[in-house]
Amino acid sequence: MKNDDHFVIDAENEIVDNICEECKKEDVTVKQNLIMHSYKICNSCNLSKRLFPL
Repeated sequence: MKNDDHFVIDAENEIVDNICEECKKEDVTVKQNLIMHSYKICNSCNLSKRLFPL
């Protein structure tokens, strides 16, 4: 277990699921967005947030 600027990583027990935090649906793009942009939302929720930023 290591601590990097308030982000705790437990490599042995880390499980990354593909469930979007906005719509609660499973999508492959959730893991991709988590790696690239550090947020767990799917591409459709990402697009809707960009078009309607409420």
